[in-house]
Amino acid sequence: MIDLRFSTALQMVLSVALADKDGFRCTSRTLAEGLGTNASFVRKLLIPLTREGMIAASIGKGGGLHLGRTAEQITLREVYLAVMEDKRILVARDDIPIRCRVSANINEFFAEVATDAETAMLDALAHRNIADGLAELLRLDDIRLKRQKIAANAAGPTSSHGGGESADLRGSSSPGRRAGSR
Repeated sequence: MIDLRFSTALQMVLSVALADKDGFRCTSRTLAEGLGTNASFVRKLLIPLTREGMIAASIGKGGGLHLGRTAEQITLREVYLAVMEDKRILVARDDIPIRCRVSANINEFFAEVATDAETAMLDALAHRNIADGLAELLRLDDIRLKRQKIAANAAGPTSSHGGGESADLRGSSSPGRRAGSR
């Protein structure tokens, strides 16, 4: 079964970072709506993110979720380790009957391969932070919006993509805007 905790938590932290940047209120409910997932799943992922100081929650009028540290101080490695805890990315089968030299030694060999792969992945995640990720997402969104504008211009004046769409997509103060869908 594919584990979606890291990708979901990463999208959550990036959405909170964007909400902070753009001055939007972000809650677990808006994250859940934007992610198209259950609010209880979002709250479950918020527990380790809050415990590790990546997300801070404030209560009361105007409360919501904010980054607990600057976006530059939160690495993707930290997000991964917070939500995945001790789960290994590669796990050997433990039900292999020992019938030959391969089956007698595969678990020890595979453990070395898995450790090397996990170390490489964690090192790659350590070199990226939330600020870098958000900058890349905003760069990609600029490209998407330019392509959309070109397509709308090519379609001519009968296009349903009026000129005002790009402002809403970039995070204007549209009340229907969801933090998790940024």
